Amino acid sequence: MKVTNYLLGYKDLKIVQDNEMFNFSLDSVLLPNFVTLNKNISKIMDIGCGNAPIPLILSTKTSAKIYGVEIQKESYELAQETIKINNKENQIKIIHDDINELYKKIETDSFDVITCNPPFFKFCETSNINKNDYKTIARHEVKLNLSQLFNIAKKLLKNNGVIAIVHRPERLIEILSIMKENNIEPKKLQFIYPKKNMDANIMLIEGSKNGKPGLKILPPIYTHLENGEYTEEIKKYFE
Repeated sequence: MKVTNYLLGYKDLKIVQDNEMFNFSLDSVLLPNFVTLNKNISKIMDIGCGNAPIPLILSTKTSAKIYGVEIQKESYELAQETIKINNKENQIKIIHDDINELYKKIETDSFDVITCNPPFFKFCETSNINKNDYKTIARHEVKLNLSQLFNIAKKLLKNNGVIAIVHRPERLIEILSIMKENNIEPKKLQFIYPKKNMDANIMLIEGSKNGKPGLKILPPIYTHLENGEYTEEIKKYFE
């Protein structure tokens, strides 16, 4: 069933969702608040934009042109509706395509920033996958894996352009290795913890194309207090 909600923390932004599909989560709020944006950027791409929460939040932080790419037709249509009801058509363009094909047609070195909330799980024949295709594609590397993602970023990013992703900490070493293989220097890393004294369950990482070595580890973010309520740090995203 299709519903329209206010976007987390943004009283003036609405998002169109379908509760049978993969809806946006805290990851989609953390990433656009983590990525480095400066006044000189002119073009941003969000890969696998879903119903467009990341492009929407980015549009409140920059005047750059934002392109969201979405392979699933139903998610693309929700994103189109979302952009329309927020009157963002002049700034955000949603493209219905497979990024693995689309990037070959795009000019090299043409984007300042790429963001992506990619599928977290590797896909193999024994994967315990959801029969719902929307969720399978959102959660498992069926259509896009990390090697493909960073290879695309290497082609599309300008020199010193950045890519920021949200992922699982257990895949950190693999991600660092793939970034380096694609001349993307890891520059910024932040771990997100469900509560104090628990292991991190989310991480945010940013790299710069042909960037100078030097990785900054940002302070941790804790999402919940012991009583289960959101921390003040997370509540600021909902204000």
